[in-house]
Amino acid sequence: MKNRTHTTNRTDSPGQSPVSRSSREDRVLPAHGGYESLLSFQKARVVYDATVRFCERFVDKHNRTRDQMIQAARSGKQNILEGSRASGTSKETELKLTNVARASLEELLEDYRDFLRSSGSTQWEKDSKEALFVRKLGSRKGISYETFREFVETRPAPVVANIIISLIHQTNYLLDQQIRRLEQDFLKEGGLRERMTRARLAVRSQNQPSRR
Repeated sequence: MKNRTHTTNRTDSPGQSPVSRSSREDRVLPAHGGYESLLSFQKARVVYDATVRFCERFVDKHNRTRDQMIQAARSGKQNILEGSRASGTSKETELKLTNVARASLEELLEDYRDFLRSSGSTQWEKDSKEALFVRKLGSRKGISYETFREFVETRPAPVVANIIISLIHQTNYLLDQQIRRLEQDFLKEGGLRERMTRARLAVRSQNQPSRR
């Protein structure tokens, strides 16, 4: 993955402002778009892939819930992606889209709970050995659908539903942390307009002749 943080090898010449053009741009438009490095996105992508396979195996293709579950899973993944892409120009948009992702996954979580209830199956306790096993798998570096493929494609419906429920909980936990951080960043740094104003003031201050 490419590093999106802008760097420069340019050496300032005598008399040049120490606030270079590239560094000003970095402050106005911070590094953004690296969604694939976000654990929340990685896990949301696993949730989406697993949900598609779950619906193919266990939910009738004529059942409206099937499309709703797949769309909710896709919304969770896609809104994390779009929020990350928007982060450079609008922290407010990033925060809004991340909240949409969180809400979509909560909706999907309830669909899986409904599935278990309607089939007379039990949801795993948070600290059950099964849930802890899924949590351990989910903590592996470079998590992907391949980490869970064997279980999603061979285990019975209640087991697969519980695996995905555990993955949704893990993703939601990460999103809650992400949302809190975004809220703090927005309150501290403001949006693009505020950053542009600060950058203009910094340039103006550097360009003002010193008074003797």
